[in-house]
Amino acid sequence: MEMGPREVKGADLIAGLAAQARALGAMLLDQLYPPFCASCGAPIAGGQGICGACFSKLGAITAPLCPVLGIPFEISLGHDAVSAEALADPPPFSRARAAVRYGAVAQALVTRLKFGDRTELAPFCARLMNGAGHEFWSARPLLVPVPLHASRLRFRRYNQSLLLAQALGRQLILDVDPHLLKRHRKTRSQIGLSGDGRARNVQGAFSAHPDALMRLRGRRVVLVDDVYTTGATVKAATRALLRGGAIGVDILTFARVVRGDEDPI
Repeated sequence: MEMGPREVKGADLIAGLAAQARALGAMLLDQLYPPFCASCGAPIAGGQGICGACFSKLGAITAPLCPVLGIPFEISLGHDAVSAEALADPPPFSRARAAVRYGAVAQALVTRLKFGDRTELAPFCARLMNGAGHEFWSARPLLVPVPLHASRLRFRRYNQSLLLAQALGRQLILDVDPHLLKRHRKTRSQIGLSGDGRARNVQGAFSAHPDALMRLRGRRVVLVDDVYTTGATVKAATRALLRGGAIGVDILTFARVVRGDEDPI
């Protein structure tokens, strides 16, 4: 049944009052519990994630970069120049992009998002990822987070990659499918493993949903994760998605390890 002008006006008024109440509640929380920088702990404006000083230390990854792996180049090598890493070991995905280099500030953000219950950092990180993945959005892809194994999800209580994907989905009005990809085999933490060790650790760990073709509906996939280190995890996940019928997979992470910047996590 359609609403008349009076009902529509009433609904708009209720929605407006609800928005004002949420804003007031946020202001009161900021007064009682002032937000602080996730990196250095300095007081910040609500919702900013980090202070201006720490933000200036985030090394944004911008062109020139490898069109395949998204590795930043020191100088422009030409529009089609591909990194040595991509030539030596071509990945199963089409393109990988990351918002920032993995450094001290990025590490602090990821650690607090991942292990410190700072889930409000996801929209902040996603805004930076939105710009980094600008080449992806015209295709209106399906956003798929890298999943956690069920046992690890029970321990952590949330999947930081899903939070990032959901924040991106809200910003870009894109669908998010947290069930298209499953981590059916429990793997050990990748921290401290070599590149080959990481690849062996996640080999065969992922599988696509049995109804993947129906869920995909001919769309490309953007696989979302927090950090790209060696690429072992996203490569294994990409292969599972391609076996499930994805026509193409791109990778988007908040941070990536760039050789010479920081030791891999």
